[in-house]
Amino acid sequence: MSRRNAAEKRPVLPDPQFNSRLATMIVARLMKHGKKSTAQRILSDAFTLINERTGSDPLEVFETAVKNATPLVEVRARRVGGATYQVPMEVRQERGTAMALRWLVNFSR
Repeated sequence: MSRRNAAEKRPVLPDPQFNSRLATMIVARLMKHGKKSTAQRILSDAFTLINERTGSDPLEVFETAVKNATPLVEVRARRVGGATYQVPMEVRQERGTAMALRWLVNFSR
């Protein structure tokens, strides 16, 4: 185990175009090889498509999708004696959101 201090979490700044922290997080997940402008364009095009098809605010639709995909419980390995059990544990808000964004990006590719 490392003797260094744990890295300090940096605050996520809101996206300049949509003024949303969730949009910044999804752009970071979409980005490949440091091409941030390409990831932002993909998100912008997706939001335009959502607006055309549903007629509602694309940011609200996206936030609802993330909320619906966020897990509440996950199983973690817990070792008791010689056996390893899968124990259900509650997921923290930040981890749940990160997992939901990761799943949305992976299944959309």
